Amino acid sequence: MASKKNVTFSDIAKYTNFSKTTISRYFNNPDSLTLENQEIISDALSKLDYKENKVAKILANGKTEFIGIIIPDLYHHYYSEILNQILSTYETFGYKFLVFIGNKDKDIERRYIEELLAYKIEGMIILSHTIDSKELAQLPIPIVTIEREDEYVCSVNTDNYMGGYQATNLLARHHCDILFHINSPVSEKVPTYGRLKGFSDYCKEHDLTHEILLREFGHTHETVKEQLHGILYYLETSYKDKKKGIFISNDTQANVLLNLLIRKYGRLPDDYLIVGFDNSPISREGILTISTIGQQIDKLAYEAVKLLVEQMNERKKRRPVPLEKPVHKIITPILLRRETTEKNTPPV
Repeated sequence: MASKKNVTFSDIAKYTNFSKTTISRYFNNPDSLTLENQEIISDALSKLDYKENKVAKILANGKTEFIGIIIPDLYHHYYSEILNQILSTYETFGYKFLVFIGNKDKDIERRYIEELLAYKIEGMIILSHTIDSKELAQLPIPIVTIEREDEYVCSVNTDNYMGGYQATNLLARHHCDILFHINSPVSEKVPTYGRLKGFSDYCKEHDLTHEILLREFGHTHETVKEQLHGILYYLETSYKDKKKGIFISNDTQANVLLNLLIRKYGRLPDDYLIVGFDNSPISREGILTISTIGQQIDKLAYEAVKLLVEQMNERKKRRPVPLEKPVHKIITPILLRRETTEKNTPPV
């Protein structure tokens, strides 16, 4: 069977009686044409069964429709789920993604960025904490960050303080003898510090006995398990027979802690209550479902891509108006009560 001839700009120009320049403007700057002429060309594309040549378009206008992403790891279920949600925005915004996994090495992540820029990406979403926002703001493309230090760039974050406050309130209402917050050492400039602050403020305001346990957990199951095993030993030896309410900084770690307890006792003991953070899939897929602070990950992803696309579209205008200051969007968290705090609660 003979191969079908590709429809060219010349074919479209001949069919519509427009010049090739006008056809080019339709693809690269449609607002410069009247709506009537746009409709004539659109109708012609349909009738001619035109298939866009993406490579030719990139060579013509330098726009690749690619967005770069640097994400810290895929071990934590939050990161894998937010990446999944970001990629799913293609149907809405039409942008494709090039993804690198960070490794906490600034020089290596700078090479990742150079590689992404070499592919002519139009913007970048960064979840990695390695390179500070002041350096990122110097890049020649729009940047949006999610849940990391963001002083000099646009960002989308959860209201982590509210989430920490909600989690602590839930544990307090169960009349625990002592409340714990488990987290990594974190700078006050990072949004997740709000989880620690919300926990601490609630406990102080209500005069509750509490303790903050900070550990370097790393980014692997083995390192997380090792640290939580040590914390569990501390809780068992120092607070035996005390009702312990534990707010842990993410669902992945909450699931590891829950598994350690179930392996030891065959169930979640009555003197342990656990609340995680994220509402990543792991929180509702285990033997027991985990109470958690839902980050509305789908909204975080959608709003991050939307904010980035708005900036990229602005740069394509003849007279773009740059942002006077970074935009920081905040997404409200949702408390989800499940089996690690509520007995006989059906999975949500």
